[in-house]
Order: sequence, then C-alpha cells, then structure tokens
Amino acid sequence: MEISVNRRMRGMALVLFLVLFLSSCAGKQKEQADSYTTLELNEQLVMATLWMQTSAEFRALCYQSFNLAQMNLDSFLSSYKGSKPVAIIVDADETVIDNTAYEAFLVGQDFGYSSKTWTPWMAAGKAEAMPGAKEFLSYASSKGVEVFYVTNRKMVGYDGTKKNLTDLGFPNVDEKHLLLRTESSDKQARRDAVTKDYEVALLMGDNLNDFLSVFAKKSVEDRFAETDKVMDQWGKKFIVFPNPTYGEWEGSVYNGNWGASAAEKDKMRKANLKKWEYTP
Repeated sequence: MEISVNRRMRGMALVLFLVLFLSSCAGKQKEQADSYTTLELNEQLVMATLWMQTSAEFRALCYQSFNLAQMNLDSFLSSYKGSKPVAIIVDADETVIDNTAYEAFLVGQDFGYSSKTWTPWMAAGKAEAMPGAKEFLSYASSKGVEVFYVTNRKMVGYDGTKKNLTDLGFPNVDEKHLLLRTESSDKQARRDAVTKDYEVALLMGDNLNDFLSVFAKKSVEDRFAETDKVMDQWGKKFIVFPNPTYGEWEGSVYNGNWGASAAEKDKMRKANLKKWEYTP
C-alpha cells in the first residue's frame, strides 16, 4: 500500500513539473513575441526598398506606366471635342517622386514612420524623380495639358514639396496646381475641385485611393472586389505605379489598426500569406 502511494505521489509530482515547465515555456514564447521590436519589423522593408532602388525591373515598370500614359493622353486629345481645358491628376510620393531614401533610413532604426522624421524629409526636398516622370509631365505640358499634384502630404510640407518639384523641373508647380492635404486624407474633394473646371484625361498614383475613395478603410477582400468593379479603367484612365513599401494595402492587412504593436503587425502580415502546404 505504501509503495502504491509513493508511486502515485511521484506521478503527481511529475505531472506538476511538466505543467509548470510547459507554462514557463509558453510564458517565455509569449514574452518573446511581445518583445518583437519596430527595429525587427523594419527589417521587412529591406527587400521591397532594395527592389525599388536597384532593380531595372522597377525602372522598366515606371517607364512602361509613363509610356502608357502618353499613348492614352494622345488618344484622348485626338478625340476630345469639349470646351473645358484638359488636365491630368497625379499623386506625388511614389508616383512622380521617389522617397525610398526615407524608407531606407528607417531600416536599422527602432521607430517607424512619423511626422518627427517625415517633416524634415519633406523640408529637405531630396526626393528624386521617378524614372520617366519629368519627360512625361513635360510632354503633357507641351500639349497644353495642366498637371495637378494631389498629394496627402500635409501643408507643413508645402514649401519643401514645392521646392523639390520645382528643382526637378516639373511643370505647374504653384498654389493652384499643388494641392496638399488640409483636413481630410480623402482626395475626392480635391479631385472634384479640378474636374469642376477641367476635363481630366488621366489619374496616376501608387495607392488606389488616388483614383477612387471606395478603396479607403476596406478589407483585403473588399479592395479586391472594388478593383474588379472598374477593371476596364486600369491602364486606361487610371495608371498605377508599383509600391511594395507602404500604402492603403498595408492598412487593410492590419484591419485598419495602424496603432498595432510591432509584434501584432508582424503576426498579421504573416497571417495574410498564402502558404504552400508541403510535408516532406
């Protein structure tokens, strides 16, 4: 009887040890997950930023977009019989100017995008022209087409943005045509202000919110559905530029929760990956 009790007690002690050990492991795993830093999250910018800065494929895609825009503009002008002057609406960042130097700056830092660093970047006016941007915008201007820059840069960055675009030799860089964000990030009111007096031949941007407001604050699936609804406009009136570093697409991955922790963002990013299930 005594032997049986001792065995039972040893078994209970072993079970208790295993429970405590597994709990400790789970706690350590949770602690490690919770301690995931923005420094680590920023490492995920490396390949996307590197691709934009070093791949000839990215450069070719930019030229392709501007070549397509020029062909479509020529086609529009050849058949246009209206009385309004013609305009095109372009986004600024990652559409006609390249901010990947700022993205590269974030790599190795334990902080993400914020006005504390973005405002000085705008003021510095160091963004370079996207490949083909100056040539296309100059061509449009030579055809009597006015260029409107509808960007969600805030007004605090107006002077630096104006200087940047002017230094790059872009046309129509003035108070009338350079429309920064004042109150709402929704660009529709600014687009409407242009279409009131102009016939807009083309809209160009890297974010689908640059074209229509229906894409804002939607899930991944809903953004797909909205894209499909206007599938005949892509490459015609709407010209999209590749930007894998940031955008509304990223917010949809986070379900709109931009304030999520680095660990939460990492988890949501990876949860949205479609994986090949393979058992060797």
